[in-house]
Amino acid sequence: MAGITRGFLGRGKAARDPRLPPGQYDAGTEWPVLNAEPTPRLHLPAWSFTIEGLVEREVSWTWNEIRALPPSRYSGDIHCVTTWSRLGMTFDGVSVDTLLDAAGPLPSATHVLAVSHTGYTTNLPLTDVTAGKAWVVWNADGRPLSTEHGGPARLLVPHLYFWKSAKWVSGLRVLDHDEPGFWERNGYHDRGDPWLEQRYQGD
Repeated sequence: MAGITRGFLGRGKAARDPRLPPGQYDAGTEWPVLNAEPTPRLHLPAWSFTIEGLVEREVSWTWNEIRALPPSRYSGDIHCVTTWSRLGMTFDGVSVDTLLDAAGPLPSATHVLAVSHTGYTTNLPLTDVTAGKAWVVWNADGRPLSTEHGGPARLLVPHLYFWKSAKWVSGLRVLDHDEPGFWERNGYHDRGDPWLEQRYQGD
């Protein structure tokens, strides 16, 4: 059998990091700032987070109250629809499971609408924010979350594109139907799975 000349085949491409979904690149230590609205300046004494809608009881937490809940950590990757990813990040906060358990979603509940202090909204199936898949976080890589990245606290749903991880989050509205949020009404995909490249409606 004839031999293969190594030089003829060329150098080849470097192996792609398996943590990167299709169409994404590793941003390294860079964390781009992308906002749909002006960055708010929120004062912690007035900050609150509320779960309302189809729940047994509406529940609200102040900043000190939510920080006193059992802590939870996410270690892993995040992916933006604009094609950047950050790998191996750590976020600290509270699991959305803990918050929803306090409110008690009704059996008819199927979705949540995440709401921000700015009025921004994004929709999520209930199954995408339960079973250890979502958090309200206030630390990123061991430091307080900066205002530009959603501080004092943002939603974190890392298995979906990052527009679903609403900055400056103020609560979750529990629904029995899907109610598109800001970007979903403007052409973005309803769910936003980066591994399926669900960037825009029709993907």
